[in-house]
Amino acid sequence: MQKIMFFARIARIFEDQRPDSCMKKFLHKNRRLPFLISLLAVIALMAGLPDWTARARTFHSEVELKRFEHLRMTLPVDTNIYFAASGKCAGCHGHDPAFVAFYTSSGEDVNIADDWAGTMMANAARDPLWRAKVSHEILINPGAQQDVENTCTRCHAPTGRFEAEYTGQMPYSMAALMGDSIAEDGVNCSACHQLKDTLAGRNFTGDLYYTRKIFYGPYTNPFAGPMFDFNGFMPVYSTHINRATLCGGCHTLITETRDIAGNATGNYFVEQATYHEWLNSVYSDTMSPLERTCQSCHIPRIADPVDIATNYPFLQSRTPFGKHHLIGGNAFMLKILRNNMTTVGATCNPSNYDTTIARTIRNLRDSTLDAQLTETARTVDTVFYKLALTNKAGHKFPSGYPARRAYVEFVVMDDIADTIFRSGLIDANGNIMNEDVTYEPHYDMINDEQQVQIYQMVMGDVNNNVNTVLLRADTTLKDNRLAPKGFTTSHFAYDTCRIYGNVLTDPDFNLSGGVTEGTGADTLHYHIPLNGYTGNLNVTARVYYQSVPAKFVADMFTLNSAPIDTFKNLFNNADHTPMLVAECLMGSIVTGTNTYDLPKLVISPNPTSNGQVRVMHYQDYDIRAIRVYDLSGKLVSELRAGNFNGVLQLPHRGVFMVSIETAKKRYAQKVIYY
Repeated sequence: MQKIMFFARIARIFEDQRPDSCMKKFLHKNRRLPFLISLLAVIALMAGLPDWTARARTFHSEVELKRFEHLRMTLPVDTNIYFAASGKCAGCHGHDPAFVAFYTSSGEDVNIADDWAGTMMANAARDPLWRAKVSHEILINPGAQQDVENTCTRCHAPTGRFEAEYTGQMPYSMAALMGDSIAEDGVNCSACHQLKDTLAGRNFTGDLYYTRKIFYGPYTNPFAGPMFDFNGFMPVYSTHINRATLCGGCHTLITETRDIAGNATGNYFVEQATYHEWLNSVYSDTMSPLERTCQSCHIPRIADPVDIATNYPFLQSRTPFGKHHLIGGNAFMLKILRNNMTTVGATCNPSNYDTTIARTIRNLRDSTLDAQLTETARTVDTVFYKLALTNKAGHKFPSGYPARRAYVEFVVMDDIADTIFRSGLIDANGNIMNEDVTYEPHYDMINDEQQVQIYQMVMGDVNNNVNTVLLRADTTLKDNRLAPKGFTTSHFAYDTCRIYGNVLTDPDFNLSGGVTEGTGADTLHYHIPLNGYTGNLNVTARVYYQSVPAKFVADMFTLNSAPIDTFKNLFNNADHTPMLVAECLMGSIVTGTNTYDLPKLVISPNPTSNGQVRVMHYQDYDIRAIRVYDLSGKLVSELRAGNFNGVLQLPHRGVFMVSIETAKKRYAQKVIYY
């Protein structure tokens, strides 16, 4: 009845127009329209269509919110002579409003546009740190501006940079990048799928080769009509799209060294070599059961048959399907992008960042490092611990840009929560306390609170001074980053991914029995003075990751330019809490005010595909209540302590805020049910 009255009111509105109104004239020519509207109401009632009047009085449905979210996405739709922006691809390879394409058998939406849009790859050209660093390099080396801009844009804005090269518009500048929607689209669909295999695995520092209007894909016999007719691009099958060589051109960067005066020395420096680190591992061995490519982890495959284009339900489903997660470990920069979308010119939705951040944190905690803590001995005055760390990544950890580092926080307390020993704590700005003013050496054994284990690569200039200017990098002062499994000093690629510093004398760094290489592990020994204490001990060992430590950008922040000032402001207002990678606990749980006595509350998995999450370590807390709120702030579910068994079921797909109230503190975390 409500539906009929609703349509009848619309019909009366049409009839009640003034005689001279346009609507009256329209109705005069279409006399049957009021009748048809009323008839539509009857059909709606009979067909069971949704109650529109009721919907107007309630919150939008999940389906509506999903569609509204995609209406807000502003991916660019431009093309140039060679390339296309991501919006051109998202029309068929984005979210399907009909909920058919890009859905797995379990109902998970795996559309390519959404998964890609919130990644660092998608934001490579908008990355405010990258823009600031380019500006920093030019301020230090003004005579190298053209070389810096030409080189840096090869990998961060390839569809603008190579369009300029192929059309005779060189040199390419940051000024040319700004406002070019295709270039600012970063490492988009064209940047990877139009990449030819010419010299693949042998071309580095962004020395790439592109096709014109050809898209390579992993499936045989592609359905070419829509892509060619609407966008002018021809899909072509090629096996190289699934090879690690596809990534090697940008993920191996070799820079030309300049001295302090800015003069080229003729030397070269390997600034990052993630591809070569993978080559020097068991994962590149085609005869190994552990063989993996870059795509195996960063575009994880699923066996589900997936329809890979919207609006074409007659197409054959494809398998395996690669989810375009493209995650790494840089949750810090992703959070800056998420919290400053207008400033950085983001073209995606907040939820795209939220999803990628959640996946990144999960990747860091689940797929990066194994840690094992053992008490090996105890005397009257000393307790001995062994912390074994094993790298699970297919390359060094950390890898990539030389700012990145991991460190170990090691805390020992007595049974009343008084600290006996602490190493690797940080201050409010994310600086590691007691860190050496230059850089911390590698340790095999730590017995002093002034010592902290930091896994990192440290660049040196021509004078062997610590340096953060890439063009001044001439030598490596330290590289004790954890090697991947199978890594050896005799491998042909070792020259680009060497180990440097006193770590070379560590008998158990990537070594078994001090002889056999390739463990991908390091064992760190802690000798803790007890000063006469004989009671119980509680030990916490945690490994944290920092992608942009304050120490690395401090020199850059002494200079001024628009990009540097912008990033400095974003950085200073960011959350500098390091990312937890692994943790080990030993001893009885201590009650008290010190936070080291309890493991961190973790809600996992996040995001979740079935709406079910677990609150890890909940049994160690005096939990009073757990409340779930939707994005409007509405309380949608609540559990009291007596009714909670560690598992929480979210009511429906969407983004929620889960609030956990304990006896001493309230914890809140955003959780995504996709």
